[in-house]
Amino acid sequence: MKKQTARQCAIKMKKAILVAIIALSLFGNKVMAQKEYPLIPSLNAYSFSDLMVAKDARDKQQVYSLFNLLDWCAANKIKGLDPTAYFFPTYPEVPSDDYLKKFKDRAAKLNITLTGTGIRNDFASPDPKVRAAGVELAKKWIVAASKMKIPVVRLFSGEIPKGYENRWKEVADWMIESYKECAAYGEKYGVKIGIQNHGDMLQTAEQCKYVMKGVNSKWAGLIVDTGNFKTADPYKDIAEVVPYAVNWQIKESPFEIGNPTQTDYVKLIKVIKDGGYKGFLPVETLLVRGKPYDPFALVPQMLNQMEKAIKEVYK
Repeated sequence: MKKQTARQCAIKMKKAILVAIIALSLFGNKVMAQKEYPLIPSLNAYSFSDLMVAKDARDKQQVYSLFNLLDWCAANKIKGLDPTAYFFPTYPEVPSDDYLKKFKDRAAKLNITLTGTGIRNDFASPDPKVRAAGVELAKKWIVAASKMKIPVVRLFSGEIPKGYENRWKEVADWMIESYKECAAYGEKYGVKIGIQNHGDMLQTAEQCKYVMKGVNSKWAGLIVDTGNFKTADPYKDIAEVVPYAVNWQIKESPFEIGNPTQTDYVKLIKVIKDGGYKGFLPVETLLVRGKPYDPFALVPQMLNQMEKAIKEVYK
């Protein structure tokens, strides 16, 4: 009887060891499958711009809303979304608190991080009233962003005004004063302002750094637009401004819209890694007039390229 008990114990022990080995193997594979990287490809809603501004002729409601886009992101396992402010139904006015809460809660339920939003403004205008209106609009959306737990509100600079083509710093100083006011307001609500190099007043790394040093606030950073540095080597400019980055717009080409030169994602990710940035990297595909455009196909394709590049750089 004792021998049988000992044998049974041995068999049980072998089974336990086998189960443990299998469990460890499965757990190890799960860890491998769920390996996390410091850079996370995500989506900027502007990729769906034409669809989101389309209105139903019968009731003037959006054909495709930000709620629809959240569901699509979840179905495609996209972890982050920049819901551009002008795709909210009441823009430029802020939606009701109830609407903002529903949107925030829907994103949270789908496990999607709201990584930023953005408005239309012109801080390069010679008219102080235009600049002041932009500041007031920014303030409204800073409050809205705080209610949705969105960390960054993107602001433009503005086109170079006529007659000021050779007076860049004079215009930049107007912009800096507007950005300062917005950053100080953002601090009150725990929301940073993100200044985008949009190929307008901000076309080079040097220009971006001039503005950032002028604003001189922890509550201001850059939205690094990888497709809007008007220089011979955009990757060099990107590398210079990575330390200022609070959000991104990763474009299909490092040059102008529609340029056939595709972004070298491995090179770009190396630049971003070397610059010390960690966090979400929203991609933004753009419609080129005269060419077929399907964001439902292009966005996953671009995200897949980004993911492969991240794994290559961090292997």
